[in-house]
Amino acid sequence: MQVEEYKAVHSRPKNNGTKQLFDNPILEALSRTHISVPITMWLTLSAFLAWYAFTYTNMSAGRIGGLFAIGLFVFTIFEYVLHRYLYHLAPTTPERAKIQYTFHGVHHEYPKDKTRLAMPPALAIIVAGFFFGLFFLMMGEAAYAFFPGFMVGYTGYLAVHFIVHAYAPPKNMFKQLWINHSIHHYKNPDSNYGVSSPMWDYIFGSFQK
Repeated sequence: MQVEEYKAVHSRPKNNGTKQLFDNPILEALSRTHISVPITMWLTLSAFLAWYAFTYTNMSAGRIGGLFAIGLFVFTIFEYVLHRYLYHLAPTTPERAKIQYTFHGVHHEYPKDKTRLAMPPALAIIVAGFFFGLFFLMMGEAAYAFFPGFMVGYTGYLAVHFIVHAYAPPKNMFKQLWINHSIHHYKNPDSNYGVSSPMWDYIFGSFQK
């Protein structure tokens, strides 16, 4: 995968089909997922951790609720930063271009491929474990309330991202989310990084109509 090829892919999204990323059939299968799998996983994990926070920690209900809300909010900036600076990693070398394409460029080439609209569970479990461990080191038992909010935010992002790619836009206020993400895919991939909300695009000047 050369840098020039990556740029060409970005400018010509295909509205049907898919692409094989790995020669190994097991790795190829692990690179795909049905959207219901991660959504079910993360909602179940979030419910369990919230239950644990209420049952086995000394935190009050108010503190648990507050930490949950903070986690939800923190995810919104995490979504923006991840999408802008990792998923759209500048392909300045063939190696970086290959990494970027594997993580996200393939989605820009085949935006309607429903099997690649979420991080595959095998990788996502490792990433989630890393972040929970990091949050636990930073805030101790508060992580049991903060992380469910963070993961519910992620689940909401997954749901919105799947819906805007898999279904026609609704005739209500949510139609703007379809428009924003369509601009990102079909007009300017260096804009509109927020999928579940355009808030940080407005704040950081990357929003485009």
